[in-house]
Amino acid sequence: MGDSHFKAKDIGMRTQKKLLSRMANRNIAKVFIDDTSADLLDNLHRIVRYQSGHKKEAEKIIKNIIKIVIKMGILYRNDQFSQEELKIAEKFKHKFHSTAMAIISFYEVDFSYDRNYLLQALNECCAMLKDLISNHLTDKSLNRVDYVFSFFGSPGFLDDVFRRDSPYQETLGRIVSDMHKMMEDGTL
Repeated sequence: MGDSHFKAKDIGMRTQKKLLSRMANRNIAKVFIDDTSADLLDNLHRIVRYQSGHKKEAEKIIKNIIKIVIKMGILYRNDQFSQEELKIAEKFKHKFHSTAMAIISFYEVDFSYDRNYLLQALNECCAMLKDLISNHLTDKSLNRVDYVFSFFGSPGFLDDVFRRDSPYQETLGRIVSDMHKMMEDGTL
């Protein structure tokens, strides 16, 4: 009949991604993201805003994170990932978790900060995430991933955040506390 390519599920999923993408801000995120994750994003926003000196830049980065996370959740919930992609997702989850553990360690243990390790870990996370979503999301979404990881993976940014006299120490402490909670809950 000529409509064999029409699939309501595909249309529904595209609509969900589009709607949620347009609504991605910190208040909407709190509806879809738990309180601890929302607090972590708020604290990341503070650091990005202070570091970049621009409110709009900070909002753009946090919105990009929210959009990526929500779209990945939609893809996962709708069983859109192949077995190979699920293996990539598992590797990403493990690498992201170990990167988060390193960030916690760098904050909690004096003189343990290793910029090269962190840069490599963030680059690996970025590459795995892009491999995972490249067959499902647009180039615009892939560019969002690059944008977020290039900001947080900037050597200058990392050095500023982890130096002993960093103006971010208090906010980084709150982020680390939220990361501990998320690890206990199994959400990170």
